[in-house]
Amino acid sequence: MSDTEKIKGPASYFPSIEKTYSQPVEHWFDILQQAGNLKHMELVNLLKSAHGLGHGHANALVAHHLAKAKT
Repeated sequence: MSDTEKIKGPASYFPSIEKTYSQPVEHWFDILQQAGNLKHMELVNLLKSAHGLGHGHANALVAHHLAKAKT
């Protein structure tokens, strides 16, 4: 991807997530993977309640995680 291409979708949140929570996004994907077969909002609520993420950041991570799981 070139420097001029704008990142779209859930991945556009990743730099902010890494900066805000001082963890690489892979850390959060590992947590989601370990959580098992939960529904979208169950995973969002897990990240929010147990790890203190904001709703938008949690939602972006879960959306990306579930989209990758479908492929």
